[in-house]
Amino acid sequence: MPRHNMMSSLIQKIARQAHVTFKSAGSSVFLENQGLLDSLLTEIRAADLKIAPRKRKSSSKCLDSSPPVSYMHICETDTFSMGVFLLKSGASIPLHDHPGMNGMLKVLYGKVSIRCFDKLDEPPDAEVQTHFEPPLLPCQRDALRRSVLGTVSVFTEESGPCILTPHKDNLHQIDALDGPAAFLDILAPPYDPDDGRDCHYYQVLQPASEPVDKKPEEMWLLEIPQPADFWCGGEPYPGPEVSL
Repeated sequence: MPRHNMMSSLIQKIARQAHVTFKSAGSSVFLENQGLLDSLLTEIRAADLKIAPRKRKSSSKCLDSSPPVSYMHICETDTFSMGVFLLKSGASIPLHDHPGMNGMLKVLYGKVSIRCFDKLDEPPDAEVQTHFEPPLLPCQRDALRRSVLGTVSVFTEESGPCILTPHKDNLHQIDALDGPAAFLDILAPPYDPDDGRDCHYYQVLQPASEPVDKKPEEMWLLEIPQPADFWCGGEPYPGPEVSL
């Protein structure tokens, strides 16, 4: 079979399996379906999507005003969305969440660090809110979240997918290490602000003093507007067509 037919069939298989997998979310066969999707994603490479690794730009060149991160849209249904994020060398996707959503990320080229957090149910009490320097403004106190640091992992194209769930590793920051990077991204269901699935950004706060009973792995997160130094551009997807 010609290589280009293999490439087309692989991304098509991934899309179809993603549809089956996330249609079954909450059922007894979900984990089995997710395992099949995991296996397919482990095989995917940049060449399968006709994407070539970007070269690191010389720092001696004039200031680059293009976005630090770009997105290639592949497909979207009511069940899931799929696309490719491309990060410049040193770029970051800031700490953010996917409320009520599953996610699977597969690095296509380069190396990324993914740092994950989990929100804790109990809200911070009034005493905790006085431990920050400078003190939180009244409008910020309602945006403070108690959380726990989850996994911190490095992924390359040889790694399997990074799996995010609505309750585990849902908040995460993605950093490109040692050059440009790209990853295939599946979200299920897609973002939909009208249905309560909007993206929120967070800042890790370091209190001036910690409560005595605070556990070492607990962190404080402040919900913030989208950081001014982060924006995401769009690029056309050059790979095989996907139909569902």
